[in-house]
Order: sequence, then structure tokens, then C-alpha cells
Amino acid sequence: MLKFDFFSYTEKFINKNEFADLLDKKNLILDKFHSSDMIGWTKRPSKDTIEKILETSKKIKATSNCLVVIGIGGSFLGSCAYNNIFKDYFNDRNFEVIYAGTSLSSKYLQDLITYLEDKDFTINVISKSGTTLETTITYDILKSLLERKYSIEKAESRIIITTSKDSPLTKNKKASQIFEIPNDIGGRYSFITPAHLLPLSLNYDIYRILDNYFEGLKLVDEAYTYACIRNILFNKGYFVENFSIYEESLSFFAEWLKQLFAESEGKANKGILPISTIGTRDLHSLGQFIQEGHKIIFETFFKVENSSSLYCNEKDLHSINNIVETSVITAHNKGSIPCNVIELDYLSEENISKLIAFFQLSAVFSAYLFDVNPFDQPGVEVYKNEIKVNL
Repeated sequence: MLKFDFFSYTEKFINKNEFADLLDKKNLILDKFHSSDMIGWTKRPSKDTIEKILETSKKIKATSNCLVVIGIGGSFLGSCAYNNIFKDYFNDRNFEVIYAGTSLSSKYLQDLITYLEDKDFTINVISKSGTTLETTITYDILKSLLERKYSIEKAESRIIITTSKDSPLTKNKKASQIFEIPNDIGGRYSFITPAHLLPLSLNYDIYRILDNYFEGLKLVDEAYTYACIRNILFNKGYFVENFSIYEESLSFFAEWLKQLFAESEGKANKGILPISTIGTRDLHSLGQFIQEGHKIIFETFFKVENSSSLYCNEKDLHSINNIVETSVITAHNKGSIPCNVIELDYLSEENISKLIAFFQLSAVFSAYLFDVNPFDQPGVEVYKNEIKVNL
């Protein structure tokens, strides 16, 4: 179960007339949303697509003990965040999924090659454009490793490509299976496409994920309210949103949130800068600035009510963690920091699947309130063009 508290710690910062004005725009924003040609992520994948994913998943498990997902940004963050939330910190018992292509670190790739030498592995290269630099380089390196281990002919059976219909990847690369990312779904909104569902299918029930995701898409009122609160706070000079988490396993979920909001609304000299902190660690660093520094930050806290019991001096450690988080919310609020609170009864697959849908809706509504297109990212192309010139 999810609970959204957008007023207890923001009410004194919110002008009721401003909020009412934004509520009056709701139908206009919803009409804009529903008329977009980039909302394929609001439609359930076809039965054939799901069956193809599950069949491929079985083949991976039968021939490999590891899947290497090669992608960057929206191509990997969704499934990576989900996997990191629910896997064990140590001695994880899940089927191993490794994420590569997220940087051009030669040390990381060399260490990965060494690690994979003794593994039977399959690679899933994911790029909607089919031309992403980091993805292409990492794919070429790991493809060469596959060919050395299994021969050129057999390597093809261990390559899966996930891309768009007209991508260069489908024309120039050989693979045992090719999945399509629909043209009406952008990378950061692609959680219910094969880009994420295939890696997740190795360890999770993707039917259950989809069911809860589509339940989350019903949270339209809550998502629009959150978008309105963010917009009002921005207009009052709160230009930075800190996603504050108190469970280490949510760290990549925060990374997913940062990409979702930064790329959706950071355009035309507009938008809120998303950052994240992990409690209680960052209370001893960024916490000082948030409490007493320049008042440009508002916060969205994630509070998990129930967790496994671990006692220290007869006190439940999770309860102590929650007391700390509640105390921080109160302290920051007294320091003129507006705070949203999202409460989860458990850190469950059900709640996370719903939250992913909720935040995707919120990012779209927020971008429209800033009067920018939530589905493009023209700024990303600027550095890519510079790289082409310099390479």
C-alpha cells in the first residue's frame, strides 16, 4: 500500500490560490497527455511479446548462468533499479544479471572480461537508436569475447538485441533474438518494454509486475497533485528536489528518478534539478547544507514502514531508522525546507511497480506545467555531436 503526503510539510509554502489555478489546468494537461503520440507505455504489451520474452528467458537460463545487459540511461536504469531493490546484498541467490555499457571505463570492462572468462553468459544489447556510443563499444568488446569463447557461429545464439524497428542494430548485427522497442515509447518511459521485462523475467513474475504497474497508472490525481506542488515550489525559488531514501537498496531507484525528471523537464532553461541522498549516510555531509544552506532545495522522502527485524540493545533497528527519518523531516521542515512524504507499507514488488507508473505520470504532468515536451532530450544530442567531431 502507498500513501502520499504532499501537504503536511509543504502547506505553509503553498499559496492556495496558486494551487487552485493549477488544478484548473488539469483537464488541459490531461488532454495534452492523452493526445500525445508518445504514450505507448500506457498500453499493455501484447500477449505475443510477453510469450516471446518468457521463451527467451527460459533459453537464457538453460544455456547461461549470467546475462550481461548492455545499455545506458533509459535502456538499463528501470530493470537495474528493480533488481537492486530486491536482490540480496551478499551471496545473492537470483540469476545473475550484470549491467555494462553505462560508462567507458576501461578498467571496469577489463575486469568484466576477466570475470566472464569463467562464465557461460548471454548478452542483451539495448539501444533504441542503435547508435549509442557507450553501448556500441561495449557490445563490440563483449561480442569479441563471446566469439573467442564459443566460436563465431555459436556466439550468435548468445546475443539478444533490443532496439527500434529501423535501428542499425537490426541491419548490421546478428542475434538469436531481436525485440522491438515501439516508436511511441521513449527510453526513460520504457519500463514495460522488452528492454526491462526480459532482464526482469529471469527473477520475477512479469505478469505481476505489469498488473501492479497498470494499477499505478490509475494514480492520476496523486501524480498531478505532486506535479503541481513541485511547480509551485519551483516558482518560490526551490529549484532542486532531493529524493531522500533510507534504504540502501533504493539507490538505483533514485538514479532512475533523476534521469526521468532531468531528461523530461530540463529544457528551455526550465525544470527542477533532481538529486538524491541516502540516509543516514548523507546526513553527515549534504545534510548540513540542506538544513542551513541556501534555500533552493525541497525534498521527497521515501518511508518504508515495515521491514525485517534486527535488534540492537532490545530496540528494533528498522524502527530506529524510521525515527531518524521522521526526525530529519521535522528538522528540515523547521529549517524552511518543504518536504513531500511517500510511505510504503513494505518494500514490495507491488509497491515499486506502482511507483514507477506514478512517477512516469508525474514527470509528464510536471513537464507540461513547465510548457516543455516531456518526451524529447535535445540537449543530450549536443555532446553526442561534439564527440562525433572529436572522434
